[in-house]
Amino acid sequence: MVKKQQMVAGTWGIRCSFQSLAALLVTILVAGVIYLTGESGSLIEVPLLTLKHADDSMSHCNFFSGKWVFDNHSYPLYKEKQCTFMSDQLACEKFGRKDLSYQQWRWQPHHCDLPRFNATALLEKLRDKRLVFVGDSLNRGQWVSMVCLVESSVPPTLKSMHTSGSLSTFKAIEYNASIEFYWAPLLVDSNSDDPLNHRLPDRIVRVQAIEKHARHWTDADILVFDSYLWWRRPKMKVLWGSYESPEGIYKEVKMPRVYQMALKTWSDWLEIHINSSKTQLFFVSMSPTHKRGKEWGKASDQNCYNETEPIWKEGYWGSGSDHKMMRIVGETIDELKIRGVKVQLINITQLSQYRKEGHPSIYRKQWEPLTEEQLSKPVSYADCIHWCLPGVPDTWNELLYAYIFRY
Repeated sequence: MVKKQQMVAGTWGIRCSFQSLAALLVTILVAGVIYLTGESGSLIEVPLLTLKHADDSMSHCNFFSGKWVFDNHSYPLYKEKQCTFMSDQLACEKFGRKDLSYQQWRWQPHHCDLPRFNATALLEKLRDKRLVFVGDSLNRGQWVSMVCLVESSVPPTLKSMHTSGSLSTFKAIEYNASIEFYWAPLLVDSNSDDPLNHRLPDRIVRVQAIEKHARHWTDADILVFDSYLWWRRPKMKVLWGSYESPEGIYKEVKMPRVYQMALKTWSDWLEIHINSSKTQLFFVSMSPTHKRGKEWGKASDQNCYNETEPIWKEGYWGSGSDHKMMRIVGETIDELKIRGVKVQLINITQLSQYRKEGHPSIYRKQWEPLTEEQLSKPVSYADCIHWCLPGVPDTWNELLYAYIFRY
């Protein structure tokens, strides 16, 4: 049984303060160095990214610093079976999960509340507009979550779903509003861009090419990007030129340098093509994985399989998240701000670190038949990367909702 208790998140980011202490805290932050408690119990310096981007526009409160509160009265915000467009990759209840407590945790920021998600208000905000999620399968999961959050407010005859190549579009016809997902796991051009057949052993990326993707979301009103999971390898093969040309130049580039190169291309495109007075821009930070049970006190051969509770350890940080890559995102966002383009970071990393029980594990559609060996050892095929819905991505969208409305 899930503990009906509150889990206090680590001091990830700048803590909110009471108005009477605002001046004092500003002085302290300018003069001092900020620390947080790490997994080892020792003090480690907060990454630069967090200090600069924890809450740029909403200085009265940092939504990303808080605690998980068990709340089976208000959550989940929708029922899995009632979401018309639920993905079988994320429908954990449908595929046999009995413990549904993962649906009933609410993120509670310190010293303030997240605004309650209002589907009708969001649809009205999106009237005659496009909200486009761009990225990998984790961003697709957030898109599915957003569709599930709003579609119950739209009559069946006034909504539609259409997929064409890499672009999937949910349409609320009465509002002329669209909530879309575009598959671009590396943001820039790569040989993994096919939305169905992209599992290739030899991954190749064209770090200076983005137009093939970007032309599909140039006129979007709200853009939500992510790109992290597909970069998690020691090095990547980079191509200068085209795949068809015999004159193309290939070179293996180590991480995180190749990631930095790709984000430079992405940021240059935003500066040239996006009207920042019209378009709201967001970047969702890395989604943590829970593949190593040893990191939260289980045996070394265990993972998220059979987990039913969050991690209680304050300041927990797993090996599936990379500080260096987060810093690169932060530096890229900083440079864009200097160039007059504002991108708001949605920092979901620390709050999601605690939710080891929120993954599909074995409770999802298996696209290929499982072997007898796999069936005898469920840990071997447990999905500890993606997230069940309803679940953690709904919280990401509650955060996004707050920033869209500039609470």
